[in-house]
Amino acid sequence: MNSDEQLMRRVQRGDEGALGELMERYRPRLFGFLMKRAPDAADDLFQETWIRVVRARDSFDPERRFSTWLFQIANNLCRDRGRRRRVEEGYLQTAREEVKSAPGFLETPPLDLRLDMHRRLAALPERLREVLVLRYYHQLGEADIAEIVGIPRGTVKSRLHSAVRALRDQEAPS
Repeated sequence: MNSDEQLMRRVQRGDEGALGELMERYRPRLFGFLMKRAPDAADDLFQETWIRVVRARDSFDPERRFSTWLFQIANNLCRDRGRRRRVEEGYLQTAREEVKSAPGFLETPPLDLRLDMHRRLAALPERLREVLVLRYYHQLGEADIAEIVGIPRGTVKSRLHSAVRALRDQEAPS
């Protein structure tokens, strides 16, 4: 029986059978780990973990343990998902606060309005959504956003303008 590291060397050479063997070998442990970390997204994260294994196969060092490398990938995906959810939740919380303070609105906005706000933000391309959330829901300046996202400040301004315009252009709820 091949070790995990030997199988990974075969994967590095393009052996799909070796990848299948690793997937079967780690299915219960990896899926169990993901179910504990993100029960509602375990299937997607399981698939994404193996996609990342294939994409990063050349960076795997056979002197290291495969299991450690695999679970680092899965753990990083869980962390990234958690960060995205916190940003989205921050947006929703800020939106709730803004709606509460707006004159003429009910104390608790109707469910369809809350869902519409979430839908509109989710409909934006990621590159627009990230700058919009950072600017208006986390009150970061353009320079900070540029550094976080890794783009020039002028691009931040352009994306913010595009994001606001895209939100305005979206059809209002009926």
